[in-house]
Amino acid sequence: MTDQAVDTSGPAEAAGTEEPAAVEPPRFFGRERELKELRADIERAGLDTMAGRKSGRARVLLIAGRPGSGRTALADELARRLLAAGDYPDGMIRVRLTEPGGSAVPAERAARELLRGLGVAGPPGADADELSEMVREALAVRRVLLLLDDAPDAEQVDPLLPDNPDCLVIATAQGPLTGIPGVRPCTLGGLDPGSAVELLAAAIGQVRITVDPLTAETLAEECGGQPAALVMIGGWLATRPTASVADVTKQLRDLPDDTEQSAGARPLARAFRLVHDSLPPTAARILRLLSLAPAGLADAHTASALAGCSVSAARTTLDDFVRLGLLRGDGAEQSQYEVPGCLAALLRALLEDLDRPAEIQLAQARMLERTVRLLQSCRAVTEPEGSPSRRKLAGLPRSLRFPGPEAAAAWLRIRRPALVASARIAVEDGELDTLARRLVAALVRALAVHEGTEAAAPELYGLHSLVLAVAERRDLPRERAAALLNLADLDAGTGRTREALARYRAALDAGRAAKDPYATGRAMESVGGAYAELGDFHRASDWYGRALAQRLTQGERADEARLYGRLGTVHTYAGRYGEALRNWRAAAAGYRRLGDLPAHARALSEVGRVQEYAGRPQESLQTCREAVEWARQAKDLRLQAALEIRLADTLDRLGDPAAAGLHRGAAERLLGEESAAYEIRSAATEN
Repeated sequence: MTDQAVDTSGPAEAAGTEEPAAVEPPRFFGRERELKELRADIERAGLDTMAGRKSGRARVLLIAGRPGSGRTALADELARRLLAAGDYPDGMIRVRLTEPGGSAVPAERAARELLRGLGVAGPPGADADELSEMVREALAVRRVLLLLDDAPDAEQVDPLLPDNPDCLVIATAQGPLTGIPGVRPCTLGGLDPGSAVELLAAAIGQVRITVDPLTAETLAEECGGQPAALVMIGGWLATRPTASVADVTKQLRDLPDDTEQSAGARPLARAFRLVHDSLPPTAARILRLLSLAPAGLADAHTASALAGCSVSAARTTLDDFVRLGLLRGDGAEQSQYEVPGCLAALLRALLEDLDRPAEIQLAQARMLERTVRLLQSCRAVTEPEGSPSRRKLAGLPRSLRFPGPEAAAAWLRIRRPALVASARIAVEDGELDTLARRLVAALVRALAVHEGTEAAAPELYGLHSLVLAVAERRDLPRERAAALLNLADLDAGTGRTREALARYRAALDAGRAAKDPYATGRAMESVGGAYAELGDFHRASDWYGRALAQRLTQGERADEARLYGRLGTVHTYAGRYGEALRNWRAAAAGYRRLGDLPAHARALSEVGRVQEYAGRPQESLQTCREAVEWARQAKDLRLQAALEIRLADTLDRLGDPAAAGLHRGAAERLLGEESAAYEIRSAATEN
């Protein structure tokens, strides 16, 4: 949210707490004429309708106004009324298109946010065009209200527009979105005097307005009728019961204008400066440092780390800022806070003017270090009692510990936008690379533990890309190899095999530069897997052979057995059955030496398969029986049943249906036993 006039609600709850109760929507003042015009604009006939054609895209309503004009509050109120009327049964999705620092949100990230709101998983590594197409496909069958907040230009908005006239888009921006046809901006000025005074009265009570109504109107005029300025001044007066409306009006008039600001932006800047300068020095410094909060989102830990104060003191200060209209909180719990977009640039400018660069960098480093410790705690709480991680966790201050895995997972879910933004900020800084690497590693581990690598794959892709950027900047070949391998794995998992192959080969070069045998072996094996996926079995066998040769020199027997199996597979696909048999037998022997009886049985069954392909059915039958016996010794009922079925299929092809039927019956009995055993184990676990 960017320019809420009176909304002090925020997006989430804090770490380690229960989800807060639903917050009542804020009171809304004025803008009834604009609301009426916007509602009428929804039904207005467009050029397509006038030409007798059905509109091919969603209607776009644009609310334009400078920061602090209440454009987001108006968009929220319009959306609330439309949803209450049941016009958009599939709900509303909000995406902010401008970063707190003023830069445009990358199109890929904006599309991902929309997909997340729609409950659609965007594939990791997909580009903006692919994700935008997914957005349009998902919206084609829904009746959704889309709120695109703080749009920088039409190029940012156009790829996100649904090709579905049953959807509605409400966009907020500073000016017109030239390039999107059929959009008539609803341009906001200040509130009318009556609504402005009513907003003030809601903050300070009617008495101080009643005793001097003309001065109250003058104060509203000094604030330019801008809701954000009025909220701050109302908050300032509310904390000073003895101050009159005339007092604050005079103080505002006495403040010099910032001539670098446009005339329309000066009332907000003066109101903010008045409130900031009236704060105690420590609180004012905390407020300025909040401009460093990732994604404009802060909690008590963020403020505590930035300012170097206690968590409880930081929370009290943040609550005071909410009452002053300087922050928005999340209602009753007030555990996560948002810096209003209209104040972000003002805070940043004051920070650069009043605080030394070294102090700013130190505060940022403290914030990132605190984030690392919280992420480590978030992961450690999932470890078993008595483990090294849990013992280390017990030594942390209580404020850094989570009461349990559920609370840690909730914190991670709520703070994820800020955490990912923290990682980006740390990498972009360029002076905090060691801390950035620790932060990214801790975030990757926490996401993998609480969400699983598949569910968290889009975030993990971005995080591994950040690690790669640091590794390349600092010339760290080992880290570069690891990042490339992780990215290639994610590429391969989404079908981008050629992209994965290029990254695997780059990882091999980096592993060799780092003299890292694990990275080089892993890369060679992965290159072989990519070629196998592409159907180039000659190159696949060559690279698997190189990886195997390295494993043989290092005596890594489990890896040797696995690679023999990989070679057996690609030779089978290529029709080289003699090579396939030699490698599968070597794999079976390797697993037997390791004592891995299930893997030994599976490898033998593959030997039997290849023998059948090679036209040696009797040998295949004997090998399959041997595999079944090893599965029985391994006491793996499911594997034994699968091998019994394979044996039955072989007997069918040999023309012995009676024997095949016996083995299928054995497989059914084994599966029944396995199912019964599973139910017993489940019951024992529940008890």
